[in-house]
Amino acid sequence: MPNKIYYLTSCSTCSRIMKELDISADNFELQDIKTNKITAKQLDEMKALSGSYESLFSRRSLQYAARGLKDKSLTEQDYRNLILEEYTFLKRPVAIVGKEIFIGNSKENVAALKAEMDKK
Repeated sequence: MPNKIYYLTSCSTCSRIMKELDISADNFELQDIKTNKITAKQLDEMKALSGSYESLFSRRSLQYAARGLKDKSLTEQDYRNLILEEYTFLKRPVAIVGKEIFIGNSKENVAALKAEMDKK
């Protein structure tokens, strides 16, 4: 499986991380999730690596508050459906290196992604 990253071109945090880690089309398959929507198969593959759809779900999306989702009890199926329906619900960036998945932009996550890339 080639290295892959799901990101948004318009997301300055994604751009900063990709620049910092030297992630490009040379070493990763790049997928801008706004112009090239995530498929159900891709999302299911991410879930298989991460353990849950909730771990891939971003509560920072403007849609989260707009839809009043914080007051609802969401199931795994709800998380899956919401991410497929609205790309901003995917916690970004999501990088897959080998069989490892790195979700989001926390310092720990970016450091772990860098360490995994350095192994290769």
